[in-house]
Amino acid sequence: MKTPKKVIVIGSGFAGISAACSLAQKGYKVTVLEKNESPGGRASSYQEAGFTFDMGPSWYWMPGVFETFFHRFGSSVAAHYDLKRLDPGYRVFFGKKEHYDVPASMEEMYALFEKLEPGSSANLTRFLKEASEKYDAGINDFVYRPGLSIFEFADPKLLSKLFKLQLFTSVRKHVYSLFKNDRLRKLLEFPVYFLGALPQNTPALYTLMNYADLQLGTWYPMGGMYKIVEGMVNVAESLGVEFIYNQEVTELKPIDGIITTVVTANATYEADIVVGAADYHHVEQKLLPAPYRQYDEAYWNKRVMAPSSLIYYLGIDKKLNNLQHHNLFFDASFEQFGDEIYTTPRWPEKPLFYVCAPSVTDSSVAPEGKENLFILIPLAPGMEDTEVLREKCYTQVMERLENLTGQSIAPHVIYKKSFAINDFKERYNSFKGNAYGLANTLMQTAVFKPSLKSKKVKNLFYTGQLTVPGPGVPPSIISGFVVADEIDKRQKKG
Repeated sequence: MKTPKKVIVIGSGFAGISAACSLAQKGYKVTVLEKNESPGGRASSYQEAGFTFDMGPSWYWMPGVFETFFHRFGSSVAAHYDLKRLDPGYRVFFGKKEHYDVPASMEEMYALFEKLEPGSSANLTRFLKEASEKYDAGINDFVYRPGLSIFEFADPKLLSKLFKLQLFTSVRKHVYSLFKNDRLRKLLEFPVYFLGALPQNTPALYTLMNYADLQLGTWYPMGGMYKIVEGMVNVAESLGVEFIYNQEVTELKPIDGIITTVVTANATYEADIVVGAADYHHVEQKLLPAPYRQYDEAYWNKRVMAPSSLIYYLGIDKKLNNLQHHNLFFDASFEQFGDEIYTTPRWPEKPLFYVCAPSVTDSSVAPEGKENLFILIPLAPGMEDTEVLREKCYTQVMERLENLTGQSIAPHVIYKKSFAINDFKERYNSFKGNAYGLANTLMQTAVFKPSLKSKKVKNLFYTGQLTVPGPGVPPSIISGFVVADEIDKRQKKG
């Protein structure tokens, strides 16, 4: 019997686990080396003072991608966690006496749009139809291409859809052409503001996120987002994948352009194939010898990064009023926020922010009678990060949160932990401390992203949010599929 090829996957985030499962299913012997004490990457979880905190992703969109993952390996979402659709999906605050709940029902959604802009429901129908077509082409086709050559997109079936993808029109131009109400415009632009780039610099292709949001809905796995990680690891282990924790890779050793050994602080591992599922920049610039690096620091410093974040994990000693599971606070200027994040990076003067209160939905994540809060403030990556700056931001945001929701919160905080740029660098080796990978600009889409295949090391591949298809949990899962398929295709060719 032929000895299976040994694959070392560096990092156990969503992309790493997805790649590991896909390769194990194809007959490879897969070992995942994880720097930290548990799997999940940015989707880690921890418990303190009776509270359970998801450390990173908190939005569950595109449920079909998760179903696709589990179905690929003979399982299902329902076999691993209880998924609940949130209704309302989230609440948006524009001022002390002005907030709107985004409903699960499309009938109620149309009524909300009509309330804010009479006659706008017709344009919402058109907008969502176009977004649905983008979603279909993007999520079911476009994102599964490895982005190694422009000729991948010469497929007649895909070319017929390219015009509808609106790659050369911006999100802002598209949204503004259909809606005049400022509140509706902000509602439709927020996914790209928080997760990628300025809407005027983001291709209208990414309004597919609005279809995922408004039509497919916002969901929550009971017990927390870490339940997804646990389910994926269970699948991986059932396929024979080995996970080794507290194993930070310190060096990759190529010989004649082929990595033969992966080195950690206390062990060495032989490899036929290596998949970098940790931070791409870190793997390439810190682990590889200089002659084997495809890009240089000048290249990386020219990349437009998505934001970092200042996150506060808070335990509150009482139940709170006027908060949904997800809450967006848009009582400040979007334009100033965009300037502070993307144009002239600096710590924000009056940031937009997001509050997740999972205990509104799930009593298991907080002690009885208490509330679990996750407060996220987007920041420009690469900036100075000090406790003084963090606390200044916290104080301002807490005052606004109390004012906008009409209640005292700060005196009731019984547990508090912050996580920001320096922590992203230390825990995840994150380039410039970014939280979400590359910004979704046209020149950082598909073939313009860092390549999933090293041109200088024959058996080195990459997956995750700094390569195709891009940032976010569902795209990271898909990235694992894509790199595994590319590896297997090349192995079969010899």
